[in-house]
Amino acid sequence: MNDRFLRACRRELTDCTPVWFMRQAGRYMPEYRAIRARYGFLEMVKTPELAAEITMQPVQALAIDAAIIYADILPPLEGMGLQLSYEKGEGPVIHNPLRSAADIAALRQPDPRETVAYTLNAIRLVKGELTGRLPLIGFSGAPFTLASYAIEGGGSREYRRTKQLMYREPAAWHALMAKLARLVSDYALAQIAAGADAIQLFDSWVGALSPADYVEFVLPYVQQVITAIHAATIDGAPGTPIIYFGTGLSGMYGLLRQSSAEVIGVDWRSTLDDAWAQLGPGVAVQGNLDPHTLFAPWELIERRATDVLDRAAGRPGHIFNLGHGILTETPVENVARLAEFVHAYSSIHHHV
Repeated sequence: MNDRFLRACRRELTDCTPVWFMRQAGRYMPEYRAIRARYGFLEMVKTPELAAEITMQPVQALAIDAAIIYADILPPLEGMGLQLSYEKGEGPVIHNPLRSAADIAALRQPDPRETVAYTLNAIRLVKGELTGRLPLIGFSGAPFTLASYAIEGGGSREYRRTKQLMYREPAAWHALMAKLARLVSDYALAQIAAGADAIQLFDSWVGALSPADYVEFVLPYVQQVITAIHAATIDGAPGTPIIYFGTGLSGMYGLLRQSSAEVIGVDWRSTLDDAWAQLGPGVAVQGNLDPHTLFAPWELIERRATDVLDRAAGRPGHIFNLGHGILTETPVENVARLAEFVHAYSSIHHHV
């Protein structure tokens, strides 16, 4: 198997820098749009054969070092009793958002092996298709990001309701986060049992918090999730690596180190070497080209990618990725050329 990605997660030497892209399976690919024209978003996520086919599209089209299962962070919330739909032009909508301690107390604690079985089945299908070629990344939303969707009822710019609950009803907040930490742990472990080789925790909205709020209200639950995954994946084998990714965290990388994740994802608002210096040794980093760069002329893409690679300087433990997901309408040829460039440049300049 091409194990470059897993070796980098463990900070082992690699022949070149591994690369994969958040949202590498998605709307920028014509093959994806052909399927999307026939099916709704949730229908694709919940049909294992479709999710597996979409997961494999970038594996066939790009020189990437890992696949990531085609899924979404919010469907696991349905098992708790939240009603979810995806509205055209609006994104996800939760129709019965959490507004009180009573709402939180009423949430079920589901078994993801039953409620999100479709994603686990998709993982099994993809593992069969990959036939040991590449590792497969599973993923989940992290507790804070799931909580903010559940409280706000969808995306938010200010997270006003989320922060009000956190400050005004801390007991309810902690009860919610405890339930979500268990959901995320159970879901991640079910993905590993189904065949996922690594897990990425998306804490996409955690940059909305101050460092003090992160430490008090969020970090303990991230630690709970990661501890549970680590505890369950000993079995004499190397543990399943965990990537923890958030955006807008430029001043907080020192705190993220306390999560105990093997890999910290870095967005484009920091330089890679500065983020790594904040994190300190003993942790791998993933990132961090601005996804908008992929709309630029190739000369600029190459210059910016070179800068990321030079800042990593061939240190063991760098996984090249974007600072967030590939954007709609990104030219596929730029993504393909970037993956090839990362391998070629890093093998010549930074790896033995």
